[in-house]
Amino acid sequence: MVLTVPQPRAPLDGSLAQWYERGLGWAVSEGPPVQLLTGLRFDVLELPASAGFALLERYERTGPVALVGRRMRLLVAAGSADELPGLLDWLEWGGVALDLRAIGAGGRMTAPVPPGWAGSRGAAVWLRPPEPGCEIEARLPSFTGVTQCGGSGDGDVSDASRAAQGGRAAGLSLVRLVAAAATECHRARLFHAKSPGGTGNAGTQPFCFS
Repeated sequence: MVLTVPQPRAPLDGSLAQWYERGLGWAVSEGPPVQLLTGLRFDVLELPASAGFALLERYERTGPVALVGRRMRLLVAAGSADELPGLLDWLEWGGVALDLRAIGAGGRMTAPVPPGWAGSRGAAVWLRPPEPGCEIEARLPSFTGVTQCGGSGDGDVSDASRAAQGGRAAGLSLVRLVAAAATECHRARLFHAKSPGGTGNAGTQPFCFS
């Protein structure tokens, strides 16, 4: 007789919705699948996973980041989605096909499986999960570039800089994040075009899912 180990069950939609509503105070749509409402406490910057992984290697602290298939979603300050077109123009990326978009007011994103939960294959997951007990707005890239509850959004801010600001650190601003994201999207597109068959290595880069 052959014994088989059952696969972990995906979290129930009701429990998942409660985790976000009660644990984080986020507005959800109970699906299935459960979705997070954007434009209220945060917007989302979405880009190809290959470009996103390259961006995460450059910056250790970005605010929460989720992976959904071959797409990466970075949470940014509410209202950022409206600013993206003008910001790309200002950064001289206007008119360039970058595969970079934002989801803002009236939008939704699939709720990632919380850390430690069992999820189905291909489910949305957190690469950098939100911190319970920390106001989400204080961790998100914005025009001010100031974060709390964990400090800087940039990986190169010194401890001395943090101390000088009373425990707060100049984080990764929305301008800097969008500039880096646009650059990595452009690089990924060029690599994809130059690789044999135009397939590149999108979605193949490993990352820590903790």
